[in-house]
Amino acid sequence: MMENPIKGRVWKFGNDIDTDVIIPGKYLRTKDMQVFAAHAMEGIDPGFSKKAKPGDIIVAGDNFGCGSSREQAPLALKHAGIACIVAKSFARIFFRNAINIGLPLMEADIECEEGDQIEVDLLKGEVKVSGKGVFRGNKLPDFLLDMLTDGGLVAHRKKVRDQEKEESA
Repeated sequence: MMENPIKGRVWKFGNDIDTDVIIPGKYLRTKDMQVFAAHAMEGIDPGFSKKAKPGDIIVAGDNFGCGSSREQAPLALKHAGIACIVAKSFARIFFRNAINIGLPLMEADIECEEGDQIEVDLLKGEVKVSGKGVFRGNKLPDFLLDMLTDGGLVAHRKKVRDQEKEESA
């Protein structure tokens, strides 16, 4: 399910982008993914969901996804069409929630501007920025790459369970 490399246009954000900025709390009473998508990043850029296109990539500074442990934050970004997030660092709970729902991410300190085209190679742990070079990031461990490839934690566990059933039959 995961494409690699992931190519897209950059949306650039700074440090300490918290989950209440990613999806404001007033929208958490719904389970409608379209509502989450329509209000993604509303706390920092009210027009983001109308401007973002499927395949776009968020690039941010330190501590992306800090704040509450709400799983709706990565869900909002994924359903808004964000293909990947590259940040200097992530809040640990956001990082794992993103992996669990199949939203690729990479910790890397890259130089780019909003609107740049970049290519994120999760298997190599690098980001190519058009006209600016290649930046090394933290390559995800194989077990997390497997989870992303399968579409997230639930899909991965189902695949593993099915394989185990076949092997024991």
